Amino acid sequence: MDARAYNRHAWDRQVEKGNRWTVPVSAGEIARARAGVVEILLTPVKHVPADWLGELRGRDVLALASGGGQQAPLLAAAGAKVTVLDQSPKQLAQDRLVAERESLDLATVQGDMADLSIFPDASFDLVVHPCSNMFVPDVRPVWREAFRVLRPGGALLAGFFNPAFFIFDPFALEAGELRVRHTLPYSDVASLTEEERGRFIAKDEPLVFGHTLEQLLSGQLEAGFHLTGLYEDGWPECALANYMPVFIATRAMKLPR
Repeated sequence: MDARAYNRHAWDRQVEKGNRWTVPVSAGEIARARAGVVEILLTPVKHVPADWLGELRGRDVLALASGGGQQAPLLAAAGAKVTVLDQSPKQLAQDRLVAERESLDLATVQGDMADLSIFPDASFDLVVHPCSNMFVPDVRPVWREAFRVLRPGGALLAGFFNPAFFIFDPFALEAGELRVRHTLPYSDVASLTEEERGRFIAKDEPLVFGHTLEQLLSGQLEAGFHLTGLYEDGWPECALANYMPVFIATRAMKLPR
């Protein structure tokens, strides 16, 4: 099946259902960002450290696969010139809603996170990529494209699942049971039966892909990045989080030559 086309539709439906990651930020959050307190998420709970963001005013920022009216408007409120790219039209509409409501300088582009050919080389000072690369089967093109569009001295801030999450049976996990079942890398398309996959599709849930640490971390290094920061995060709704961090966030630099 065409997972990319399906996921575009699924995220449009998630907007209609009010999924947490589709709900625009409040006027109060925008006001705090304008005052210099920028609290964005790459993962479910921990805010990105302020020193990872640095000075935002006047910088060109790409919010990569980051639709939903959350990260991009906050970065714009802090003074950045923000472009948000996402494949879901309704997710992008949430960003435009906040931009119009708060008079923010923010552009939206519908596109694929693994194909940024619409942007010239060295277009951005910062790429903010919240936990969304589990919706593509191959993460390495995402890293390569992020590196290409960054200017020397720029940074990529990325969030992603700890790969260990995907070795467990997802249906047992929903019931709070940790049952090891799958090998890595994982794919809702290849690792599940048609009947099991249909259970996700019936709920309009996006299809996901579990990448390995080699693909996630070494993949950034192979693209040319230098890793300069990492933190882990939990997920209160997930049984696995009682035993280990479920998410990882990284800061990776494109160093000047």
